[in-house]
Amino acid sequence: MDRASLLARAARVQSSNRINVFMASGVDLIIGKREGFKIYDIDGTPYWDCHLNGGTYSFGHRHPLLVDALMTALAKLDIGNHHFVSPHRVDLAEALAASTPGDLVSTVYASGGGEAVDIAIRSARRATGKRKILAFDRAYHGRTGLSGAAGDDSAAAYFLSDMPDEFVKLPFNDFAALERVFVDHDLAGALVEIIPATYGFPTPAPGFLPRLKQLCVDHKIPFISDEVQTGLGRTGKLWGCEAFGVEPDMLITGKSLSGGLYPISACVLGARYAAWLADNGWGHVSTFGGAEPGCVVGLEVLKLAQSREVSERTAALSQIFAEGFAHLRQRHPFLKDVRQTGLVMGLEFDAPAGGAQMMKALYDEGIWAIVANFDSAVLQFKPGLLLTDDDAAEILGRFERALERQ
Repeated sequence: MDRASLLARAARVQSSNRINVFMASGVDLIIGKREGFKIYDIDGTPYWDCHLNGGTYSFGHRHPLLVDALMTALAKLDIGNHHFVSPHRVDLAEALAASTPGDLVSTVYASGGGEAVDIAIRSARRATGKRKILAFDRAYHGRTGLSGAAGDDSAAAYFLSDMPDEFVKLPFNDFAALERVFVDHDLAGALVEIIPATYGFPTPAPGFLPRLKQLCVDHKIPFISDEVQTGLGRTGKLWGCEAFGVEPDMLITGKSLSGGLYPISACVLGARYAAWLADNGWGHVSTFGGAEPGCVVGLEVLKLAQSREVSERTAALSQIFAEGFAHLRQRHPFLKDVRQTGLVMGLEFDAPAGGAQMMKALYDEGIWAIVANFDSAVLQFKPGLLLTDDDAAEILGRFERALERQ
């Protein structure tokens, strides 16, 4: 396969800007083979995948258990018909209700995280009779209509789709602004990435998320936990909100729920916010939301995320990377800060574009990790949950070689 020809064809029929940005940064990756926690360029060059497409491949590319579940499902199922009951949708919905913290009872399926965020916002507005949603600066909740307006304003404004009168944005971890917003605005709900991914995974300040939850309780509005990147074991808890002692009124999951094999996401709702399901069965319609093969895979993903193997490996790997990066910081002051909750990591470097700089340096050393788009000093670092100790040691060694060239 000719690289230059394929890139030129892609630029003609897809996003030439995205291709040009990566090429300008020295990244010309075209993924061919993918297996476990490695991806391979079409020329055969291997890369440790520490981006995992936002955590989509937390359990590895093409995990054999999940591939087997999908292939078995496809032998007898298609996507199904969203108008009718499916045992596979019911099984996954019951498992999500049982596994999520708090009193969440019902699931509405979607095909991607942005659509699931839209469902949560509409559910909050329906239950409260209000419109304004509290969200946070430099958040990312997807690029669909409401989700795009809820996140960082730049992309929504580009398409004239921002909604400043309907979304109140605060700086993350700003306690004073948090107190004021509940005085100044009559809110329908609060939407939060438990650890904001595209901002570089800043760790929530002690007490910040519990205070937000208490204010939601006081004002009788929902705390909506966007767990698309932090859920399903990555923080060391099954759900990221559990790592900070918060029970949500709605929880959004996606990415790794699919196993990287069949698109699926979900919004899991408490009884008050699910009430519209008893009143309007077609309030949200999604042809591919809750596709039956996706539900089969999603149920196996949920079982895997709750397994002893995943919890033990995540705990061990979290410690290995914490110690490894602490040693690297001592030897390489260019690595300025390590923001870590389990295997959610934002690595800050001592340069305004340090994250982008290290993205290329790591690429040259056989590691793929991506810069935090809303803070280019930071690199998002999301290693797999089932790496071996030897895998982690090799990744840290390659990381040090990249640092030595800075």
